[in-house]
Amino acid sequence: MAEGQILRLRGFEVRRGWLNPGAQAAVLNDLRAVIRAAPLVHPVTAGGRQMSVRMTSAGRLGWVSDAAGYRYAPRHPSGVDWPPIPDSILEIWRALGPDRLPDCCLINFYGEGARMGLHQDRDEGEFQWPVISLSLGDEGLFRMGNVEKGGKTESVWLQSGDVVVMGGAARLAHHGVDRIRFGSSRLMPKGGRVNVTLRVVGSRGEGAAS
Repeated sequence: MAEGQILRLRGFEVRRGWLNPGAQAAVLNDLRAVIRAAPLVHPVTAGGRQMSVRMTSAGRLGWVSDAAGYRYAPRHPSGVDWPPIPDSILEIWRALGPDRLPDCCLINFYGEGARMGLHQDRDEGEFQWPVISLSLGDEGLFRMGNVEKGGKTESVWLQSGDVVVMGGAARLAHHGVDRIRFGSSRLMPKGGRVNVTLRVVGSRGEGAAS
């Protein structure tokens, strides 16, 4: 963990270089083990559109999307249980989050050309807990908006090792990733960005489709 620069924008807390290169490599290695147990998939929206990112999860619950809607489920789409959240990732939550441990570690992989449109994280059912996000690999242009749709937004390039805490006023704010600088990081020689988000789901979010 590092005491780097902290940016506060629209309630989002961006901690620059929270993980040093050695810690980033260790986390990435743990994530590869998760992906071997629960492979990355291309989720499909309720409207039938395939997302450009690939996803998987670790923890008690994982986030899934299909024709039934967006929700948290106890198993990977293949039917296997989600693997446990690696300790190397839980250490980030223990340092920056509340005592209540997360139920879900959502893992998004951005290949060349992948993006994530503006959205809210609101499938959890309980919003008093923050969402904590880690960036690994290629730089991503992170856009921050408002709780309501529309209005002005701000953007910042997130680098490998940066951590974003989305709590308080930012917990339900719209946010997304407009693009990545493919090949900008040495962490993954073949390119790509991994985004890890830790979430408390609670009983009200489990199994609920939106």
